[in-house]
Amino acid sequence: MTGPLDGVVVADFSRVLAGPLATSTLADLGATVIKVERPGVGDDTRHWGPPWTATTSAYFESANRSKQSVELDLGLDEDRQIALELAGSADVLVENFRPGALAAKGLGYEALSAVNPRLVYCSISGFGSGAGRTCRATTSWCRRSAGS
Repeated sequence: MTGPLDGVVVADFSRVLAGPLATSTLADLGATVIKVERPGVGDDTRHWGPPWTATTSAYFESANRSKQSVELDLGLDEDRQIALELAGSADVLVENFRPGALAAKGLGYEALSAVNPRLVYCSISGFGSGAGRTCRATTSWCRRSAGS
C-alpha cells in the first residue's frame, strides 16, 4: 500500500511516547521510518507490560508499528558515524532527548544540517529548548491543580 509520504525517509531517534507516536503516524502515511534503539535494551517501552505480544510489550508495538529498527550506541564513535550517515540520507529526523544531549554527541541540528541541508529536524521536549527548559520535570503542578 502506498501513501502520501512514500519515498520519505525518517530517522527516528525518539523513545517512549511523543516521538514514537509521531513517527508511527508518518509510517502510517507511507514514510520509511528507521528507529534507532540502544543495543541490548532497545526502547524503554519494550519492557512496559502487561499486556505482552509474542516478542515485546503491546505498548511498544502500538507506538512503533511499521518501523525498521537499528541498534546504535551513540556513545561509540563508530555508531555515531552510522547515525550521522543515517541523518545524512534521511528527509526527517525526530528526537526527544534532553535539550542539547544530541548536540553534545555531534548529532544536533547544526551539525546534521551542515551534512544534510534539506533535513527537517524535529526536536520534541516537554519544556522546550529555550527559557522553559530550566523547569524541573515534575507532575506536582498537575496534582496540585487536581486537588491531590
